Amino acid sequence: MILHTLLDYDTLRFIWWLLIGVLLVGFAVTDGFDLGSGMLLPFAARNDIERRVVINSVGPVWEGNQVWLILGGGAIFAAWPQLYAVSFSGFYLAMFVILTALILRPVAFKFRSKRESAQWRARWDWVLFFSGFVPALICGVAVGNVLQGVPFRFNPDMHIFYDGSFFGLLNPFAILCGLVSVAMLVMHGAAWLLLKTAGPVAERARTYGMVAAVLTVVLYALAGVLLATSIGGFRISSVIDATGPSNPLLKTVELHAGAWTANYAAHPWTLAAPAAGFVGALGALLGLALRRPVLALLAAALGIAGIILSVGASMFPFILPSSIDPRASLTVWDSSSSHLTLFIMLVVTAVFIPLIVAYTSWVYRVLWGKVDEQAIRDESGHAY
Repeated sequence: MILHTLLDYDTLRFIWWLLIGVLLVGFAVTDGFDLGSGMLLPFAARNDIERRVVINSVGPVWEGNQVWLILGGGAIFAAWPQLYAVSFSGFYLAMFVILTALILRPVAFKFRSKRESAQWRARWDWVLFFSGFVPALICGVAVGNVLQGVPFRFNPDMHIFYDGSFFGLLNPFAILCGLVSVAMLVMHGAAWLLLKTAGPVAERARTYGMVAAVLTVVLYALAGVLLATSIGGFRISSVIDATGPSNPLLKTVELHAGAWTANYAAHPWTLAAPAAGFVGALGALLGLALRRPVLALLAAALGIAGIILSVGASMFPFILPSSIDPRASLTVWDSSSSHLTLFIMLVVTAVFIPLIVAYTSWVYRVLWGKVDEQAIRDESGHAY
């Protein structure tokens, strides 16, 4: 018996659609509080010692958290090669800006402490803010564009053509989605700082976090209303072959008002995703207000997961719709790797994800507890 036939092709495609969602949630939840803490750095911390407290709260874990981003990119490359090709070429400049910001973050961590000058350190503090704000904003903007459709097409030979521009991505709805992303990560970062710091830093972070939680609820609700009433969705109008070849041009697709809410009507259980988004943000607000950092952090993570998963629930089976040639839209059923490749990668993933979760959990357990301001003053026990 050939092992990969143990799972049907359509089952493997669906599993990999779920796994991409899990990896994206893993990145947003783990690296999200790193980015949120960076955005809060110039505001929650007012002097050098306080800012070193914030930096050292994420210093031991930020590198490990970025593993989820690498896993996500690798998984898209292996499981959804057409999605990888279209998104990484069409969004090339946006990806470049995100990667530049993420590269500057470790540079700022290392170079900030090289000189005692207040101006020198202040500049690197704003670099850390930039390296948190820009990825959060642009990732949200990218999601907003995906929901509206991306201007790409294929020729009969399956060559990709992208007819958009970087500044074309910055439309009002996409910017709104970007602000949702920024608000939810600031909320998450504030919950992390409440957990890991004490005194004025924790109190300032708590205040900013409550504002961010309220903004997350309001902006997410506004985006949902616009998606249901003003943003047209996509619908497959031909017969769906879930085990067919990976050729998007073999189907027909039509624009349809309210298509992105159709899954919720057809499968009411999917409403759990947006509900988790609202409940999580409100739970984070409650946890911050009551000074319950664990509650705030877990609720913020739930809210982030719900918001991200609600995008997938709305769009399924679409992964990347095309605004200029709807037929070219990429779906779960026509843009994956081969049956054998998906099975092999599933086995690899089943081995490595538990290992990553295990060592990440061990690191968090070992480094549990608040950052000691006195230890920073004594130059002992902290890297930054």
